Amino acid sequence: MTSAVRGHLWRNWSGLEEAVPRHVETPTSVEEVVDAVRRARAAGRTVKMTGTGHSFTAIAAPEHTLLCPDGLAGILAVDRTAMTVTARAGTALTDLNLALERLGLSLHNMGDIAEQTLAGATSTGTHGTGGTAAGLAAQLAGLELVTGTGEVVRASATENPDVFEVARVGLGALGILTSLTFHVEPLFVLEAHEQPMTWDRGLAAYDDMVAAAHHVDLYWFPHTDRLMVKQNVRTDLDPGEQQPPSRAAAWWEDELVSNTVFGGLCRLGERAPALVPHINRVAGRAQSERRYSDLAHRVFVTPRRVRFREMEYAVPREVGLDVLRECRRVIDASDWRIAFPVEVRTARADDIPLSTSYGRDTVYLAFHVPAGTDHRDYFGGLEPILRDAGGRPHWGKLHTRTAADLAPSYDRFGDFLALRDRLDPDRVFANEHLRRILGD
Repeated sequence: MTSAVRGHLWRNWSGLEEAVPRHVETPTSVEEVVDAVRRARAAGRTVKMTGTGHSFTAIAAPEHTLLCPDGLAGILAVDRTAMTVTARAGTALTDLNLALERLGLSLHNMGDIAEQTLAGATSTGTHGTGGTAAGLAAQLAGLELVTGTGEVVRASATENPDVFEVARVGLGALGILTSLTFHVEPLFVLEAHEQPMTWDRGLAAYDDMVAAAHHVDLYWFPHTDRLMVKQNVRTDLDPGEQQPPSRAAAWWEDELVSNTVFGGLCRLGERAPALVPHINRVAGRAQSERRYSDLAHRVFVTPRRVRFREMEYAVPREVGLDVLRECRRVIDASDWRIAFPVEVRTARADDIPLSTSYGRDTVYLAFHVPAGTDHRDYFGGLEPILRDAGGRPHWGKLHTRTAADLAPSYDRFGDFLALRDRLDPDRVFANEHLRRILGD
């Protein structure tokens, strides 16, 4: 049964965006979603199903009716012959990972944050690094959505394939996702190798590391020559044979150093920006080498308790490190004081029209500031470099692009707009952010 309230404040995780919807519901079935969409359409209003707010933009901000995802969670079906799992779209990724572990199954790849809903994570192109498929959307086998006319559409490679092809990264503009079917594989173990490196050594070895390891993640500490490199390699170990870090070691690295101490250093840097270069040098040198093995989702995902703002761009793989070097040159020449590391990841090309890795191998460059820091000079100073390199902004992260200059970045931008016209002709799912990046 749908519950409805008024006066609800919606705010995203970083605290940068907020909205006060006129009406809030928590649907518990596809039929209740259909009813909400039809009522909104009949009244000439808009409706948004929000996730957990981990997008840094207002892409999910509701203007009139907000649908909470809490009532649409849980696994619906497991097909061990096809090796697929279907879950309700409001399921949190962290809950899916735990459920898959109990089933002896795993996703192939994922990012390092797992609090997002499945719908929000796939719709904005959330991704990890390396592997045969970096993005969650590229691991989809099927989906179900409610269109702007209240029709329930199921799509896969064989059923409504034109919808499936495009709607895997749908930005919340094509419909409200109600369930998602993922390709899965037997539960597997990753061996993680984390080690500090110098800037010159890390960039010189980057291509070799990417070729040798299944998943590589690099962090550069601005104002220093220090990097932290994470390499994850699939092993032949059976689940249960892994050697995770001890509870004390995990607490020290993942909670105390990466969250508590790092958060304190960020607050100090906000109060005294002149100290940031010194803080970064200390933080970079405090990183230590470690190896451990664990179930894949425990290696991929790390706790993120220090809130931040982020801009991430996908640039062609062949120019990725050169673009990173140019960004460093600009940072070094500026008076900015950047407390957060710059993150570097890779992805293979995929075939999803609005995926940031569509049609090309990719390097992702991610820039962060603490949640209370004004990001505009820093992000605005680097964005022209990233754009001029053919960069595509992550759909869930901060950028200033509009439909006019995003369209040339995607060969099939027009196909996406045409499907939007077909599935949501009255723009029931629109908001101000979508109008900016997609047009009216």
